[in-house]
Amino acid sequence: MPSLLRYMVNYLLLGSLRTVFGLDLDSLVPLLSPASTVEGRGSTPPRWSDFRAPIAGGVVHPATEEDVQKTLKWAVDRNVPFLVENGANGWATTLHLKEDGIVIALDLLRFVTFSADNRLVTVGGGALTSDVTNAGYSAGALVATGTCNCVGFLGAALGGGIGYLTGEYGLGVDSFVSLNIVRADGTSETLTKTSGELFWALRGAAPNFAIVTSAVILAHPVTNENPATAWTGALVFYSTQIDQVLKAIANLRLDPRSALSMTWVSSKGTPRIIVTVFYHGTEEAGRALFAPLFSQGPVSDSTATRLYTAWNAGGDNACVKGGYKPTWGVGLAKLEPSSWRAVYDVWVDLTRETGTANSSVLLTVYPMERSRRLPPDSAAYPFRNDINYFASFTASFSDLSLEHTALTHGRKARELWQATDGLTRHSTYINNAFGDESLVTVYGDHLEFLRELKRKYDPHGRFDQWFPLNRK
Repeated sequence: MPSLLRYMVNYLLLGSLRTVFGLDLDSLVPLLSPASTVEGRGSTPPRWSDFRAPIAGGVVHPATEEDVQKTLKWAVDRNVPFLVENGANGWATTLHLKEDGIVIALDLLRFVTFSADNRLVTVGGGALTSDVTNAGYSAGALVATGTCNCVGFLGAALGGGIGYLTGEYGLGVDSFVSLNIVRADGTSETLTKTSGELFWALRGAAPNFAIVTSAVILAHPVTNENPATAWTGALVFYSTQIDQVLKAIANLRLDPRSALSMTWVSSKGTPRIIVTVFYHGTEEAGRALFAPLFSQGPVSDSTATRLYTAWNAGGDNACVKGGYKPTWGVGLAKLEPSSWRAVYDVWVDLTRETGTANSSVLLTVYPMERSRRLPPDSAAYPFRNDINYFASFTASFSDLSLEHTALTHGRKARELWQATDGLTRHSTYINNAFGDESLVTVYGDHLEFLRELKRKYDPHGRFDQWFPLNRK
């Protein structure tokens, strides 16, 4: 009876949709398990940024991995475009879904299960970063995650996977043991390191080839030497201290247990520089490592020893969805204080415009030596040996009349960074890219081989939303 009732409700809700947009969504309902849901137009999940956001004629929430396969097969058989979401935090302008397509939302696949020895973890396609850290803390294990709680865990990891534990455990793409996927023809399979080229391609360019419904990933049991605590927190500086802070960061030499981020925010019209320091160890060791920053005299110091579940808490304010937030990301081999000072002036100029006060700039720094123990071509993730700093400029506004101003400032900031990036060819971390970059800027030297694999595994270009390889 529940299944029949669900079918009747969905039929009534979706019947008119079929006539207007040609989407026969009511034919999908009986194919799925009872816990799945299918929603009509106007039900698209809220996105972190609405700037040039995709729209859809319907949203499907598969409850099982088999439901994902059936949904994709249904879409392929009817030539229905689709976009897969597991957190809706991607902002790239390459997303172009319209009302003749559907969103396949993986939010019901939000499971995290650790093995008995805590050395492996199985993560569902809909799990967020916070789900993994919370489950890990309860189980007594650490997993290399990104630094934003509201981001889909697998999406971030498959794009590269950088975060506080990168120095100790390496990149997220290097932690995958196996991937459960649904391919472009609607078939499902499990891939491992012995599977060859497709397993390689998914770790850096996954949205071009398949839906990853779940994955088995390396985990690290908590011990005295690998504690579930770290010394971390924010140091706040006045804007007048920017030059000294930039020089101090440029001269820092992080060890594998450390990481750092710098954020520029406007507080009631007053620019503030927030430097978040991280050390997976004692406060004494952390303060010694970051002594050059403390010597600059921060206005406030909120550092403390915190549990694994609280490491990402400093970024929770940035998890608010909605509004327009175009973002430009740049990879840098070196940090040139003079170009950052110029970007600072661009950012301040933007925040003086009414309605743009929440615009921000972010720098993240992680020790990359561990990831560089592997060959540059060990995964599709590019620039393994080149990028030492990750920078991004976010223009935040709610009035579309500010779009031209926002784009002008964002592009200028990117241009300034690239002028001193220390690279023979510009790069961007795919998870932070804007959308107008050349594909070689996103995929590096792997581009042509990835295009060859794209023709082989997705010849009809079904996966064409996230920096599609078949784009000219």
